[in-house]
Amino acid sequence: MAERMERGMAGKIAGKTAKRMDTGSGTESRKAVDGDKDRAKDSKHKVRDGEGKTGVGKSGKRFAEDGDALSKQRSGEKRRDGSLPRERKGTDGLSAPKKQDGRGLSAGYRREDSKRGGSYGGRGTRRSTSICPVLNLCGGCQLLDMEYAKQLDFKQKQVEELLKGLCPVKPIIGMKDPFHYRNKVHAVFDRDKKGNIISGIYEENTHHVVPVEKCLIENQKADEIIGTIRGMLKSFKIRTYDEDTGFGLLRHVLIRKGFSTGEIMVVLVTASPVFPSKNNFVKALREKHPEITTIVQNINGRGTSMVLGDKEHVLYGKGYIVDELCGCRFRISSKSFYQVNSVQTEILYEKALSLSGLTGRELVVDAYCGIGTIGIIASKAAGKVIGVELNQGAVRDAVNNAKMNGIDNIRFYCNDAGRFLVNMAEQGENADVVIMDPPRSGSTEEFMDAVGKLGAGKVVYVSCNPETLARDVRYMKKLGYRAVEAWPVDMFPETDHVETVVLLSQQKPDDTIEIDLDLDELDATAAETKATYEEIKAYVWDKHHLKVSSLYISQIKRKCGLEVGQNYNLSKSENPKVPKCPPEKEAAIMDALKHFQMI
Repeated sequence: MAERMERGMAGKIAGKTAKRMDTGSGTESRKAVDGDKDRAKDSKHKVRDGEGKTGVGKSGKRFAEDGDALSKQRSGEKRRDGSLPRERKGTDGLSAPKKQDGRGLSAGYRREDSKRGGSYGGRGTRRSTSICPVLNLCGGCQLLDMEYAKQLDFKQKQVEELLKGLCPVKPIIGMKDPFHYRNKVHAVFDRDKKGNIISGIYEENTHHVVPVEKCLIENQKADEIIGTIRGMLKSFKIRTYDEDTGFGLLRHVLIRKGFSTGEIMVVLVTASPVFPSKNNFVKALREKHPEITTIVQNINGRGTSMVLGDKEHVLYGKGYIVDELCGCRFRISSKSFYQVNSVQTEILYEKALSLSGLTGRELVVDAYCGIGTIGIIASKAAGKVIGVELNQGAVRDAVNNAKMNGIDNIRFYCNDAGRFLVNMAEQGENADVVIMDPPRSGSTEEFMDAVGKLGAGKVVYVSCNPETLARDVRYMKKLGYRAVEAWPVDMFPETDHVETVVLLSQQKPDDTIEIDLDLDELDATAAETKATYEEIKAYVWDKHHLKVSSLYISQIKRKCGLEVGQNYNLSKSENPKVPKCPPEKEAAIMDALKHFQMI
């Protein structure tokens, strides 16, 4: 829970001499390519790059850098476009001719719309009658023609297989309406062979632009605004940028929409800071779409695969939008990482915080914190939160977001997460809970070793790649951590990507002294026969995720007037020091005694 830290829409563009394609549809369309979280590389550790460097892939996958297809993860194969998708993930979608009706879906829903394919036979067997006309060219929605209930089953089985023997997997959490969930939409602009202005996506493995006017997983208002911009270019004599010749002005359009607030940002990516008639253009666009909150010009004159440049000019509004997530407000700029599926993000974060079991006293470390979403949300239930992020821009956003929410028990540090935790451990500091949301490549041994040295009792691992998750869980097991449970969350319906949040609990001795106990010599009372010590321990662990010793159980039983063996609290050392049961464990043991009707 990735938030999860900023990433760029990454990918590699094909050769500059590739010809543009004309689909023959005669329509002027657009695209959405992104990959909200392209991690930056820092020596041994990858972290979020704040999306300050944003690339558009040659592939049609709009999530070109976001999370490998589950069907490919185990074999280690690349995507067909050679990219490593991960959107913190996600996926960008495709277009469709019409909005489908009857889209209220749930985990157990059987889609009755006959337009949707009844079965999924793999990437090479997509139905020619797909509800999306460019499904094969785009490749973003790998499971679009599969019933949604079957999509969830497919993802559930993949996660279960990868975590088999490591962790029990709970039922996947799906969406009621698995369409039009993307609050971030990106389009590349070009011209077809006839000179018509088009916007859309890159065809897989090519530099050809596939016109797309509407997409089944993108926000519909964003698609509408992009279409309006496309229609305005001719009258304002604005040329689209030609990457072969280096001439032209408009390269991309990025739309971001606040799910809760409805605020809309329009980012016009131009090859030059010179924008003729920009004031009139902005005025005309606002007249057609008064719902737009802010308009920004981003200048990218580099001949690279990066979508966003370093310089920006605010043409209208504040230059950012604000959205609300889990009761907290967040400022979102053009380069900010922000989960593209707000509905499922709230579910993911709430599940992560529920598993962390915060009581208001804990020190929480939010690793790979990005703009501070998870940490700020967690701060309301924690004693203190430390957020660690390598990208400076993301850290600045995180600090501003904390101030905006009036949070004063959180601190953000611009550093590599692994090195930061190592320094904490070397200084003798401890953490109660670590929330980690690494890139699709997973965490590093350095980072996980540092987590162990910190003595964190709980680790909440938010993953976008079940394969690297399984690898890291195995390594954490060597460090004395047990994977308690895993919850898959369908963040990107219609695609083969899945998020998973896992709770890992440290298994360590309750005490630091040795006590020799012989439970076989104890006389069981009538009450004691109702539950053994092992049964009480198991109950406390399953319900409260706490490990309690037989000594602690005996102390609480005595406190409740239950008889135990006379030698139970004795140590064979000359100066015995018997540890006292901590209050939280006492409460858990009392709960167990009541459960077994012993008190």
